[in-house]
Amino acid sequence: MIKRCFLVLSCLLFLVQLQASYIYLPMSHDKQRDHLKAYGITYWVLEQGIEAYWLLNHDGGSFAFPHSNSFEKECKTRNVSYKIMPDAKFAALRSEIANPEVNEEVVKLEQAPKIAVYTPDFNARGEKIQPWDDAVTMVLTYAEIPYETIYDREVLEDKLAEYDWLHLHHEDFTGQYGKFYKNYHTQPWYKENQKKMESLATSLGFEKVSMLKLAVVKRIKEYVEGGGFMFAMCSATDTYDIALAMEGHDICASIYDGDGADKIDHSHIDYSKTFAFKDFSLVENPYQYEYSSIDCDAATRRVNVESDYFTLFDFSAKWDPIPTMLTQNHTRTVKGFIGQTTAFHKENVKTDVLVLGENKGNDEVRYIHGTQGYGTWSFYAGHDPEDYKHYVGDPETDLNLHPNSPGYRLILNNILFPAAEKKKRKT
Repeated sequence: MIKRCFLVLSCLLFLVQLQASYIYLPMSHDKQRDHLKAYGITYWVLEQGIEAYWLLNHDGGSFAFPHSNSFEKECKTRNVSYKIMPDAKFAALRSEIANPEVNEEVVKLEQAPKIAVYTPDFNARGEKIQPWDDAVTMVLTYAEIPYETIYDREVLEDKLAEYDWLHLHHEDFTGQYGKFYKNYHTQPWYKENQKKMESLATSLGFEKVSMLKLAVVKRIKEYVEGGGFMFAMCSATDTYDIALAMEGHDICASIYDGDGADKIDHSHIDYSKTFAFKDFSLVENPYQYEYSSIDCDAATRRVNVESDYFTLFDFSAKWDPIPTMLTQNHTRTVKGFIGQTTAFHKENVKTDVLVLGENKGNDEVRYIHGTQGYGTWSFYAGHDPEDYKHYVGDPETDLNLHPNSPGYRLILNNILFPAAEKKKRKT
């Protein structure tokens, strides 16, 4: 009888301890089986209405949240490494991190942000006219983080206000169709894409695609200034700023919009309107696969593939929580990767823009962040962090082969950033 009572009490004690505990997701390089899905687990917990914690600079930027059987089962299902941490131990860990001498910080994640991906609706319908993929949608799908797609019509109908976070899919906001004309204008996908874009512009009351895109970037700017979070990669970074800077001037040659471009000189470029870039010049040759002097052109940059890396900056977790969140990783050195926009010339980055990652030896900036009004934006150069030269028509990257990708982690840092408690996001 005594033995049975002891067994019952032991079980009850175990259950109480389990109930008053946390699930801890380590994120260092040797402790986590799947870094990318760990973000998905954390996002899923937030979706259930449960707050989570981001332990900045601790164990590779680890996560923790209250224990439940369903959360533990989900970690096992998604093959995410975890451990059960008793409440007292977690409290002690937080106390250690709070030490002013330790460059770590605990940030509370409060609510799962609603995510929008800006991509043509024919891509969303699965027609796959454009023969390239998108790193953000691939990693969101792999991490099992839900998102919705929007495009020009929805943006102009003020649907952006329904979302907390916006990603700009691989896009050319100048209306030059990616400047693919020289190599691809005879391809069926190019012709079909141009036809659909011209039809969309006309249906929305614009004479040209470039005019439509200008209206879109201005509306996105309003979204950010109102408190939105915007993230862009590859050509969606520099062409966004170019479109803003060239308002009132036609920079599209006749092969793109049927009439000639305006004669442009340096005085026509209004750098005060841009988010990130200054003092750049345009590439006016319509047959050259390049928009401006912002980009470190992949075709001419002299960087050996084996040595093409960029370094993430170290920030003070307690004093600079925003850049610290955006650079959480299990390594400070990330493999480079090219794209239509491969990297930004440092001389063309505005002085008030925060540089998060750079190839200092080449004076190249790869990853930047800034504020605009009440909102923020991040620009990340390159196309696919795990495919160094991702050409048009190449197959989609299988992230099952790269579950610990540092380059893709940077994208997911931006996904969780809006979930942080507001006082940690103040600049």
